[in-house]
Amino acid sequence: MNFRVTNNLPILLAILAAACYGVSSPLSELLLKELSPVFMAALLYLGAGLGMLAVKAVTNMKKQEKKEARITKKEFPFVLGMIVLDIAAPILLMLGLTMTNSATVSLLNNFEIVTTSVIALAIFKETIGRRLWIAITLITLSSILLSACDLGNLSFSIGAVFTLLACVCWGFENNCTRMLSLKDPLQIVIIKGLGSGTGAMLIAAATKTLSANMLYILFALLLGFLAYGLSIYFYILAQRELGAARTSAYYAIAPFIGVGLSFVIFRQGITSSFVLALAVMILGTYFAAFEKHKHVHHHTQIEHEHRHNHTDGHHNHSHDYPVTEHSHSHTHEALTHEHPHTPDMHHTHPH
Repeated sequence: MNFRVTNNLPILLAILAAACYGVSSPLSELLLKELSPVFMAALLYLGAGLGMLAVKAVTNMKKQEKKEARITKKEFPFVLGMIVLDIAAPILLMLGLTMTNSATVSLLNNFEIVTTSVIALAIFKETIGRRLWIAITLITLSSILLSACDLGNLSFSIGAVFTLLACVCWGFENNCTRMLSLKDPLQIVIIKGLGSGTGAMLIAAATKTLSANMLYILFALLLGFLAYGLSIYFYILAQRELGAARTSAYYAIAPFIGVGLSFVIFRQGITSSFVLALAVMILGTYFAAFEKHKHVHHHTQIEHEHRHNHTDGHHNHSHDYPVTEHSHSHTHEALTHEHPHTPDMHHTHPH
């Protein structure tokens, strides 16, 4: 059988998501010179929602077979949780950026990996193997190494606390999004962007922190499309195959991209501590990338709807006509087998 878990595309998508998000902190710090933190957070998510809405309009012009499943009322609790957490998290992050530098904030963003993994394990019962725990530990250690070499630069200031609180919010939000990952990723990003952006905008209006600087507004919307819209879209696609914890592990390169860009923009030199931390991060990513998980496991019967094909060993129902990738409600019969797998939405069995 040809199981898709052997495909490296999800890993590439996770890294691409990280690359898009990595530019966020240093560029946001520049825009925060003219925009308030709450207004900036609203623009970032509105940029994501509006940008992906335009992408969806273009794709809808091509009349093709339905490939993605739409969100239904059943997923509403996770949608609501996703929106509320995405209102809080960027506001906290933008507040953190006004109180500390973007390099520090970029590094502290790695705490999101820890919160996502712990929540995935504790609440959603996602399996985390020994190699992935080593990866998470090394990735976290890389941030500590880079930060601890300059205690004055990374202290538990109010700005650092706000950033860590943002990571906790995103840790919960990543797991809510995982529960939606089988649905249309464009629809998810549009709902996330427009819902969270509108909520933050109402808060900005209520606190009278809006701005009329159109140039900065346009740049913030564009940054939102790149660093949030495209990043979230790629992240959701990766989560389908990798699960929340593993996707977050690959996402660890984002802070280092942010730190590197901060060095360029703010004329900071590359230190030996940065090189050492980067080496530890690469080692951690290696453990995440080459984790092997294979054992006999049982699939209970389940009925749901999502994008799929008939070559992955898990979708054996038949059609009266030729199909490629498509979406419709279908039933998975009970099945026991063995193959390499990750804790995606088809492999939530206990260990």
